[in-house]
Amino acid sequence: MKTIVRGFSAAFLLIAILSVGLRAAEPMKIAAPKAKTVVIKSSVICGSCKARVERTLKAMDGIDAVVVDLNSKQVKVKYNPDKLSTQQIKLAITSIGYDADDMKKDEAAYAKLPMCCQKPMPGDKH
Repeated sequence: MKTIVRGFSAAFLLIAILSVGLRAAEPMKIAAPKAKTVVIKSSVICGSCKARVERTLKAMDGIDAVVVDLNSKQVKVKYNPDKLSTQQIKLAITSIGYDADDMKKDEAAYAKLPMCCQKPMPGDKH
């Protein structure tokens, strides 16, 4: 009887040691960086503006998604804050000729935009 008890005790101890060893051998799970979303008010006015801004931002490393809403003139960007900042996103928008919140567009880039993308003057129809 003692032999059976010792056998079960030894088996239980072996199982316990193996189970702890297997847990220790598991790779550490590294938390994925948390994506942030920012909404930026812009001066986009047409489909060409929308396509240009979305294409430019999607090409940036760290941008996960971009949606430009022409009705609200907002650019919604989901991005990795470990790779770039909101300021860098705004700078990218201004560098292609559009306002981004309080940052003003690059005038030289704005002048190169198609006429449909330039802000209409008061009284002009667009």
